[in-house]
Amino acid sequence: MSELELQNKKAAAFVSTETIDGEIATLNLGPTHPATHGIFQNILQVDGERILSAEQTVGYIHRAFEKLAERRPYNQIAPITDRLNYCSSPINNMGWHMTVEKLIGAEMPKRVDYMRVIVMELARIADHLVCNSVIGVDTGALTGFTYMFQEREKIYDIYEEICGARLTTNVGRIGGFDRDFNKEFITKLRAFLKEFPKKFDEFGALLERNRIFMDRTIGAGPISAERALSYSFAGPNLRAAGVDYDVRVMKPYSSYQDFDFNIPVGNDGDTYDRFMVRQQEIRESLKIIHQALENMPQGDYHADIPSFYLPPKEEVYSSMEALIYHFKIVMGETPIPQGEVYHSVEGGNGELGYYLVSDGGRTPYRLHFRRPCFIYYQAYPEMITGSLLSDAILTMSSMNVIAGELDA
Repeated sequence: MSELELQNKKAAAFVSTETIDGEIATLNLGPTHPATHGIFQNILQVDGERILSAEQTVGYIHRAFEKLAERRPYNQIAPITDRLNYCSSPINNMGWHMTVEKLIGAEMPKRVDYMRVIVMELARIADHLVCNSVIGVDTGALTGFTYMFQEREKIYDIYEEICGARLTTNVGRIGGFDRDFNKEFITKLRAFLKEFPKKFDEFGALLERNRIFMDRTIGAGPISAERALSYSFAGPNLRAAGVDYDVRVMKPYSSYQDFDFNIPVGNDGDTYDRFMVRQQEIRESLKIIHQALENMPQGDYHADIPSFYLPPKEEVYSSMEALIYHFKIVMGETPIPQGEVYHSVEGGNGELGYYLVSDGGRTPYRLHFRRPCFIYYQAYPEMITGSLLSDAILTMSSMNVIAGELDA
C-alpha cells in the first residue's frame, strides 16, 4: 500500500458516523483566533476533541503583492517583499535584490556577499526565535517566549544601525548596501554573539528535554519525507522530515560556499522535529555569522553599476551626473534588459523564490513570488486529520505559517 493510500485509509477510518456521542460537530478554527497567529480559517469536522476532517481557506488578507510589483519600478519593490515573511524581512529584501542583479548581469564585490550573509543569518535567527518560542507558549510555557523576545529586540537594534528600521526593513539596494557597517553595528553584533548563546542555551534547557513539552510535541502533526516532497515542502519543515535540502548548499548564492556549517535534519517530521531543527539552525547561523565577521573582505559595499545603484547623496547635491543617475533610477527610467530569471534564497520558512519576467519596461512584465507558506499550508489538513484539536494548534505553530507570506 502506498503512502497516499495509507493516509486516505486513516482519514476514512476517522470519518465515521459511529462517533462517541453520536454527533459530528462543525467547528470554525479562525479566521481570527488567538491561537492561530494570523488570519486563517480552518473548517473542522470534530467528534469531541478528535478532528475527523479539515478544510482550510486561503485569502483573507490577500493584498495583491504580485500585481502591485508589476506597477512599480524595480527599486520600489523591496518594501513589498518586506510584507511577505515579516519575521525575517531582510532575507526577502536580499532575495529580490539578487534576482534583479541576476537579470542585469551585475557582479557583486565579495564584501557585499559577506555583509548580506550576516544580515540574512541574523534574520533567520529572529525568525526561528519567534516560531520556537510560540510553540512553547502553545504548550503552556510562557517563560521562554518572554526571554527570547528580548533577544529578538537586540537583533532589531542591530537592524536599526544598518537601515534605521526594525520589522519591515527595506534593507540594502540593488547592487549592495546604501552604507557600510558602522562601528556601532559591529559593537552591537559582537555583544550579541557573545551574550546570546548562553541565553539561548537556557531557553533550550527549558524545553528541549522537558518531559511535558516532549509529550505534547512528539507525534503531533507528522508528515513523511515522501509526502513532504510531494507537496514541495522546503526549509525546516522538509528537513524535519529527514530531507537535507537547503538552498544555501544546493544552489549557493552570496558566497555561501565559503562557509562551513551543517544542515540539521529530523526523522519523523513531527512538531518536535520541526522545533529541534530550528533550534539547531539557530546555532548554525551563529557559526556562519562568526565566520563572515572574522573573514570580512575589504572593498566596496556596493557594485560598480551606476545605472542601477543610487549615487551617494552628497554627490547628488554637487554633481550633475550623479543628479541625473539619481533621478533616472528613482523614477524608474533606467533601461532594464529583456529576459526572464528565477532566483531563490533559503528563507526562514524554506525556498523563497522570485520568478521575474522583463519586457524591457520600467516595471516587471510579470513577477511571481514562490512563498514557502503557501505551498506547505496545503498539507495542513492531512497533518491534523485524526489528531486532537490541541495538536492542530501546535502543528500550525511548528509549521510557522506566516499570514503575509501565505496570502501574497
